[in-house]
Amino acid sequence: MRDRREASDLAGEAYVIIRERILRGEVAIGHVISRRKIAAELGMSFLPVSEAFLRLEFEGLLESRPRAGTRVRIPSREDVRGHYLVREALEVEAARLFCDMATTEERAELLKLAARVDAMSVQPETDRFHYLNLHEKLHHRIAECARCPALCDAIDKTRALSSTWLCVARTFSNGRAPRRHQELLEVLVKGDHEAAAVAMREHVTSSMQRAIERLEPYFKARKTQGKTYSRNPKKQFSIASPADGADRSHPPNGYDLGRVLETPPD
Repeated sequence: MRDRREASDLAGEAYVIIRERILRGEVAIGHVISRRKIAAELGMSFLPVSEAFLRLEFEGLLESRPRAGTRVRIPSREDVRGHYLVREALEVEAARLFCDMATTEERAELLKLAARVDAMSVQPETDRFHYLNLHEKLHHRIAECARCPALCDAIDKTRALSSTWLCVARTFSNGRAPRRHQELLEVLVKGDHEAAAVAMREHVTSSMQRAIERLEPYFKARKTQGKTYSRNPKKQFSIASPADGADRSHPPNGYDLGRVLETPPD
């Protein structure tokens, strides 16, 4: 029993580390990752790492092919639309419940949090993982204030994929910060169910449209390179960012394909 519990704890630790690496962009979309290399890096046995991989596959972050390997999932346009359709249904309901259940203090808290999210979205020095954490916290708190734990859990489980897509080819602007999240919260805190539902639906739809625009090169490449699971860096699935012309065959933040979980430089 103790060994099983320890294995479960290790699987959870491996899951958190691998998920964070994917969300940071250190393991790029389409890149193959090795269970054995990760197990060696983390000083774990093969079993807990395999359990972590299975969980990430279930959540849609990874995909595997027999005798080919495992890679960060390359989404299709249908994947993205389906995912956001589910998100819309969940988050619109959370917005409606928020109108009834959120306290005055919680409404004030989330207005301030929304302003921080919007401000951070235009700061070039911002670590995108920190931005994602704050963005996820805002949507989590909206759901949490709806006072429905099952709904909150369901929303949390949909966010890893959209967070990954949100960061693809993401660029920062030196212009005025957008007010997308502040405008959303300004509607929600007024307590009008229908207005809140409309605002959240528009917010999620806008997010989907931005994700589809950023992922367009991946949709096209999936058709031509979708079966490529090579561990050779020169043959790895890669995309040049339309925003900056960067070579995506070399992941950002100093990531070395030869070391699956190397810590990026400060």
